[in-house]
Amino acid sequence: MVQKNEEKVVPKWAQEFEVAYADDVIEEDVRIEGEFHQLIESSMSRSFIEGEVFKGRVVSISDEYVTVDIGYKQEGLVHSKEFRNFDGTLKVKSGDEIDVYLERLESSMGNLVLSKDKAEILKAWDKISSACENGEPVEGTVIQKVKGGLSVDIGVKAFLPGSQIDIRPTRNLDKYIGKVMKFKVIKFNKKRGNIVLSRRTILQEERGRLRDETLSAIQEGMIVKGIVKNITDYGAFIDLGGVDGLLHITDMSWGRVKHPGHILNVGDEIEVKILKYDQDKERVSLGLKQVQPNPWESASVRFAPSTKVKGAVVSIKDYGVFVELEGGIEGLIHISEMSWTQKIKHPSKLVNVGDEVEAQVLEVDVENKRISLGIKQLIPNPWDSLVKRYEFGTRVNGTVKSIVDFGIFVDLGEEIDALIHISDISWIKKNLNLNEEFKLGDKIEAKVLTVDKDNQKFCLGIKQLEEDPWKRIEERFPVGTLVQAEVVRVTEFGAFVELETGIEGLIHISELSDERVERPSDILKRGDRPMAMIISVDKDSKKIALSLKAVEKAESDKAMKGFKQDDVRGATLADKFKNIDISSGNSGNNNSEN
Repeated sequence: MVQKNEEKVVPKWAQEFEVAYADDVIEEDVRIEGEFHQLIESSMSRSFIEGEVFKGRVVSISDEYVTVDIGYKQEGLVHSKEFRNFDGTLKVKSGDEIDVYLERLESSMGNLVLSKDKAEILKAWDKISSACENGEPVEGTVIQKVKGGLSVDIGVKAFLPGSQIDIRPTRNLDKYIGKVMKFKVIKFNKKRGNIVLSRRTILQEERGRLRDETLSAIQEGMIVKGIVKNITDYGAFIDLGGVDGLLHITDMSWGRVKHPGHILNVGDEIEVKILKYDQDKERVSLGLKQVQPNPWESASVRFAPSTKVKGAVVSIKDYGVFVELEGGIEGLIHISEMSWTQKIKHPSKLVNVGDEVEAQVLEVDVENKRISLGIKQLIPNPWDSLVKRYEFGTRVNGTVKSIVDFGIFVDLGEEIDALIHISDISWIKKNLNLNEEFKLGDKIEAKVLTVDKDNQKFCLGIKQLEEDPWKRIEERFPVGTLVQAEVVRVTEFGAFVELETGIEGLIHISELSDERVERPSDILKRGDRPMAMIISVDKDSKKIALSLKAVEKAESDKAMKGFKQDDVRGATLADKFKNIDISSGNSGNNNSEN
């Protein structure tokens, strides 16, 4: 049997290796086990109470959590977002010692729930509380955008509402991220760890100080710098340093400004002139164009009449177009100055906004800031050649180009069409139906009546090719002549008879008989050829009056003794008779032309 105390003999093959004896291994295990028990006893002896702050060491870091050892039997987890800078980088590394707040001893995963932010809040709470109570500013760095505002690091994370970021509303919150600014603590809750900041309060206080300084130094006529604070339809408000001034749209440019937003943007720094300052109401009126030279001061020299200019169409109205000649200088091309020959219904038929046009200066009114321009003046006036080529009375041949209610237009091969008015078509035909008399493309001959360059009238006449039959009517039908003429129509006031082609006369109801006549149709019918005497002739009004009772009276007075059959002549009735409106059926003592 082997003795218990007998030394163990190491075999020769084992002596070649440097190995520990089993007793040594056992002793090392006992030592490690003792240290482990001491660590457990140490952790059990410490008091880990939820809601307290503990020192800890960073063990490991992942995208979501930072593992921290605070000496408890298990490690704790802190959300990694609590360690990130505004740009997303971590501001902690493995092995760092940090303060953490113990929220729960055990989570659903069996680990401690820790918070670095809450630990810092508790640590910095006294300082923040004092700043809030005394109204002292605190400095912090904007970390990131959050719902409703920004997150700010002031040693702990605090909330900056969107309404407290600036004096005026701001939409672009990204521009504040990473900036170091001063804030005031306007609300805090120690139990929840909530801190609310305001930058607006700081700015308002600074603005108040600047306002007093600006108002004490401001004077009319000064040129100052300001920042565009707000833009409206009628102008822009400029921050002069605690004081807002109004820059009206009419004082922004010497030229046309459709909307202030076309030349200014919020945040722009500009130089303006103080036009008016009302100390009582603290109102400041500003001018932007007044710090620039007035282009109208030299306009009369640069844009003298007859000068050819170029510019872009900036506006189109019913009466013409406005052309920008240079910054602050516009000219008007009136619709009447666009073409010598065309009747332009609207300028938009010729040009569009943005088109570059060439024109000639017609007139310059510096006092009223007006320049009149013309396009047609750049080409020869076709009326000049018409005046020279078409003298009064010249016989011309042309083609019917169009038919209108008041006449026909004739193409003579010129830029300008000539008009034959309905009144210049026939001496004797009345109530003409032009569409029955003429067709498009008909070849006609006429005489030149008018070439009026100033009023742009080119008129022809067809009836002027023949002599006016009324010109010597008194010679052909003197008063007292007996005629036998055919009745062409009977009206309520008398009967019309045709004396010759196109010439008519009227036998008024009062001249039908010595006896009272109720209806002319009782005496005469259409187609009758009674003997009548001409009792009046008015060639100017183209009226001839006849009488049946004058014939009867002459016969009774034996006035027919000297009458010869050769003296009986046919004739036509006049269209109108004095004091008689045939169209309305009214009659008077004299006859009226239709």
